[in-house]
Amino acid sequence: MPTHPFVSRFFVNSDASREKLIYDLPESWWSRPFEYEWCINFISPHGVVLDAACGIPHPLKFYLAGVCAEVYACDMDSRVIYREDILDAITDEIGEKAAKQVIARRTNNLHLAQANLAALPYEDESFDTIFCISVLEHLTLEDTVGTLREFHRTLNEEGLLVLTFDYPTVNLNLMNDLLLQAGFQYWGETDFELPADAVSTDLWGGLQCFRAVLKKSKA
Repeated sequence: MPTHPFVSRFFVNSDASREKLIYDLPESWWSRPFEYEWCINFISPHGVVLDAACGIPHPLKFYLAGVCAEVYACDMDSRVIYREDILDAITDEIGEKAAKQVIARRTNNLHLAQANLAALPYEDESFDTIFCISVLEHLTLEDTVGTLREFHRTLNEEGLLVLTFDYPTVNLNLMNDLLLQAGFQYWGETDFELPADAVSTDLWGGLQCFRAVLKKSKA
């Protein structure tokens, strides 16, 4: 199994993972230890980045704010624009210690917005990197097409799209077609075979997690 972070493939149990991103990650977030550790490979202190459908208690947006130059994060949930609501959600779902750990992070460069992924409120070519972590499995086909179109519009010409999604909730062959039709190409090698040691959960009928890193296709 190729280990280079630019390879698009399923996560496997031997991949690097982390139990903490600002705070200790809940055990129920079965894929996040692997996803977050992988995402760190694509973080730059000079980057202007988007955490797309960032969630409310999820820590990636706050971690990015501690490293990157500018961080934008959006979600459909109206609580996303109210920092007190976010901290309340972290306290309720993770714990008071986790909320204090988030408060201690630098966030003056974190810009929060309530937004639909299929109609992003950002200018063309705004971002060096777009992170979209375990989101696409929640979208309809129509919204997925619109979301990928918006990612292509708002990503700069040299930027990277960093995706993860649940399988088989997401049809891998269909998603591959949609990504290519939206004007993306894979940055590195691809391996679409489901390995025996794939990271998995028995929740929701059994799931695995696929990762993909893409850039805009050259015309």
